Formats: sequence, structure tokens, C-alpha cells
Amino acid sequence: QVQLVESGGALVQPGGSLRLSCAASGIIFRIYAMGWYRQAPGKQRELIAAITSAGSTNYADYVKGRFTISRDNAKNTVYLQMHSLKPEDTAVYYCNIDHREYGSPRYWGQGTQVTVPS
Repeated sequence: QVQLVESGGALVQPGGSLRLSCAASGIIFRIYAMGWYRQAPGKQRELIAAITSAGSTNYADYVKGRFTISRDNAKNTVYLQMHSLKPEDTAVYYCNIDHREYGSPRYWGQGTQVTVPS
């Protein structure tokens, strides 16, 4: 069974940084394109960063230049380094396979809360 465990969320002041981690099990992690998603209160979950199995990355415009996605296939883990955080980055952050490649994921982890007060 697929398990995704996100961690690293916190309350951080505007302009601060955080590094999120997501440990995956139950999938052949290294072959999958992975993504970080987020869901803000009252909004739909959205893909904000993705990384292919080969390590190519792409980002939503509103996080480009501030967030960096990376992966460690030996640890079955994907990371999201976030800098220059803004109040609008407040959301629950999730990792999963890239839905653009494989369709909507069937399983989700519990997510990790990032709060940036205004």
C-alpha cells in the first residue's frame, strides 16, 4: 500500500524559510515523477512543484525562484525547500505522484501545515 509521510511544516514569519520532506513507501519511487501540492483554506489542492525521475523540475509561477524541489531516490524522499515565505503560502502541503503524468492520485498522506502570519 502506498504511504506518503510529509513533515517539516511550521509557523514561520514572512520572509522565512522551511524545508519540507516527504517519505514514500509502497511504490517504486525512483521511476515516478513526484510533486508537491498545497491546499489553502477554502481552495482546491494545487500542484506547485514537480520533479521527474531524471531530476528535471518545474514550478508554478507564484513559487518560481522561491521554492526548490529535489529528491533522494536512495531514501525514497522528496523535498521542498521554501524561501521568502509569504502569508499566501499558508496551506497544508502534500507530496504525491505528478497527476499530469499518471492521473489523480488515489492515496494521499496527512500533509504538513505551513503557516505564514500576515
